[in-house]
Amino acid sequence: MSVHPSGYYAWKESPHSLRAREDQRLLVQIKQAWLESGGVYGYRKVYDDLQAQGERCGKHRVARLMKQEGLRSQTGYHRRPGHYSGRPAVVAPNHLQRQFTVDAPNKAWVTDITYIRTHEGWLYLAVVLDLFSRQVIGWSMQSRIDRELVLNALLMAVWRRQPKQEVLVHSDQGSQFSSYDWQDFLKAHRLVPSMSRRGNCHDNAVAESFFQLLKRERIKRKTYHDREEARRDIFDYIEMFYNPKRRHGSANGLSPVEFEKQYFQRLKSV
Repeated sequence: MSVHPSGYYAWKESPHSLRAREDQRLLVQIKQAWLESGGVYGYRKVYDDLQAQGERCGKHRVARLMKQEGLRSQTGYHRRPGHYSGRPAVVAPNHLQRQFTVDAPNKAWVTDITYIRTHEGWLYLAVVLDLFSRQVIGWSMQSRIDRELVLNALLMAVWRRQPKQEVLVHSDQGSQFSSYDWQDFLKAHRLVPSMSRRGNCHDNAVAESFFQLLKRERIKRKTYHDREEARRDIFDYIEMFYNPKRRHGSANGLSPVEFEKQYFQRLKSV
């Protein structure tokens, strides 16, 4: 290459540039933030974590370093093609009307059911989320998909939140949510039912979005030998990662717990 030997050895022994050394230092912080997310964060949420730690760097720099190291967000499943509309609800009207943004906790909750495959058989999960912060405030898991599954999740939500005023509770038209036990529980606790149109998942998009995150960021990457193993892992995702740590664009880049914490701090300061 027509390079003098002395010049080659001088180049080989020279230290890395200041920029390269700073990239290496920053990469350590990036890897730590990515690993703490369980390997599910993309560059935007990793960048938010770095900013919260006091790091001053560009978003595109984080994206470049993550790409070089092969660090990427966990991608999800493809949406199946189909027809997503339906007739109006018959048990309860759709009071929510896709108004997924609310200005305070305990104004509107959404609930739904999903299933998790294990070698022992299906495990069913019911959750209740507060639309204000997207926090999972109630959940229940069992081997049967029945009224008890959804009632236990709603009971946890009521016990945790102790709402002082009426709360809108939105669900689909599944038989569990149309049962007399469910309707009686709502009336006894001043909860107002709201239901999606039949066969229209967009009317309950926030609950659907949570299940997509859960499956993409945790379940898709695991093989569960039995239901108990799945229960432990899903509990860990909800209570140890999603609620206290996972950042949300709808919550100003904060976790659900932190978003609500800041809301109540603002109320106290007024």
